[in-house]
Amino acid sequence: MAIENVQQLLTEQLGKNRCDVITTTAMTGKNYYAIQFPVTSVIASIAASNVQTGTGSAISNLHTTIPAGSTIFLNVTAITLTSGIALCYYDDVI
Repeated sequence: MAIENVQQLLTEQLGKNRCDVITTTAMTGKNYYAIQFPVTSVIASIAASNVQTGTGSAISNLHTTIPAGSTIFLNVTAITLTSGIALCYYDDVI
C-alpha cells in the first residue's frame, strides 16, 4: 500500500505502532516520536534529543501546561507529568 498523503502517513504512524499511556510516572530511556495530550496536562520534566539550544530555545520551555488535544513531535527520551495523561508513541511494531 502506497502512502498517498501526509495525513495517511500520520495515521499509519500513530495507529500501527506501540504507545505508552502515562500519567505522573517518570518515563526514562525512551525513544518517543510523538506525544499526544487528550486532556489538559502539565509537563514537570522532558528531555528530547533533537531540540536545538540557543538564544530563546530550550526544552525547559515545555515545562508548562499543555492544552487538551495537543501533540508534540520530538524525539523525546524522557518525560514526567505533574498531572494529566499523555499518549507516547514509539516505533516498535506490534
